[in-house]
Amino acid sequence: MTRDEIYDHLAQVYLGKRDDIDKIKKKKHMDSWLVINIVITAIIFSSAIYGLTAFLTHRGDGLQNRVIYTLNNGPVRMTYNLNTPYPSVKMFSLSVPSINVTKYKNLQFAVRGQEGGWPGTMRIEIKNKRNETASVYLEDVQDKWKTFEIPFDEFGSITDWSDISEIGFVLEAWNAENKEGKILIDNICFSS
Repeated sequence: MTRDEIYDHLAQVYLGKRDDIDKIKKKKHMDSWLVINIVITAIIFSSAIYGLTAFLTHRGDGLQNRVIYTLNNGPVRMTYNLNTPYPSVKMFSLSVPSINVTKYKNLQFAVRGQEGGWPGTMRIEIKNKRNETASVYLEDVQDKWKTFEIPFDEFGSITDWSDISEIGFVLEAWNAENKEGKILIDNICFSS
């Protein structure tokens, strides 16, 4: 064996073993990256499936049951005095912009008495462009906020809900507990 053959043989043995060690290290490195990538992919996939199913199961609740069209931006103060020299009826009327309310089901608002005077009973009146008028009496209007939700079905004489023109809040002397006081009306809206 010549000297060049010995060097070639030693280089082949040394480099061949070195290649095997590098291949084992690379394979271990690749295996760990593969496991990490599989775990991350599984987490992302399961999160996407969970989010999609959660969205689809609650989609109807969020989009249909909470549809609201607000008519005011803050409390409306209505001062009234129904004693003898004054008129026996006090009315606050809110004009409704042209809107088709057939997709809604309720008239909703909050009301409370203020400064020691509250009517106890009030009448809610709705009028449309055809001059159809319907009203509902509400009781228990006191000095604490109370939210009322009146279904459109209770306003029986209105046949066309496509163009409501105004909503009125009426206090009448004959059924008011306190003939003088102030009430606040807030969150007036149409809701589903």
